[in-house]
Amino acid sequence: MKILIIGESCKDVFSYGDCKRLCPEAPVPVFNLLKTIENGGMAMNVKNNLETLGVDVNLHTNKNWRQITKNRFIDLKTNHMFMRLDCGDDLYGKSSVHKINFKKYAGVVISDYNKGFLREEDIKHICSQNENTFLDTKKVLGDWCLDAKFIKINSQEYEKTKPTLTQEIESKIIVTMGPNGCLHNGIVYPVKEVEIKDVSGAGDTFIAGLSYKFLETRDVEKSISFANDCATTVVQKRGVSTL
Repeated sequence: MKILIIGESCKDVFSYGDCKRLCPEAPVPVFNLLKTIENGGMAMNVKNNLETLGVDVNLHTNKNWRQITKNRFIDLKTNHMFMRLDCGDDLYGKSSVHKINFKKYAGVVISDYNKGFLREEDIKHICSQNENTFLDTKKVLGDWCLDAKFIKINSQEYEKTKPTLTQEIESKIIVTMGPNGCLHNGIVYPVKEVEIKDVSGAGDTFIAGLSYKFLETRDVEKSISFANDCATTVVQKRGVSTL
């Protein structure tokens, strides 16, 4: 099985430390850095998850992804996040997808964070070229996504895009709802109750698990349940984790 992933990537940075005093110049905590963990984020995280499942993966993403960082400052003991510092949010650039041979892939995963890397017409072209295209997008949905096999969005994104939905698009949507599982065609797929340490990257893990299992089984119910289990596994770990 060979899967192509298309979308923006960045470098996720987790800066762990502690805070034992307030700054004398302002009423803010003084963060004492103890350790830093870095890994590929966004589309790169989808790639890492699929590779842990044994999938042969190609990634079409922005080459400068290491220059774009999301740095989270977190208390090491409690896992409380003090702040997130993003750098390079204007550096993603634009993709060129029309020269890609999509027919050689069993499936395509679009990891679209709506940073300008992929336009609606790009996504429409990709979906028309491979019948097994799994779309994870932050965009408001429209006719441009009609050819996607499945569309994964979270509950907030679903509420935002409701006015633009047609019945055909609705039938393709899988809504992730955190600890409440996910919703597809009126059916709720629950998840196990676990201690959640970090939800960062859980959506990337879900779309990786969904695409992997569907291409293996062609069974959407089994695929959603597997994707739920995958996401449940990673939220019990600190930071952006792979399976």
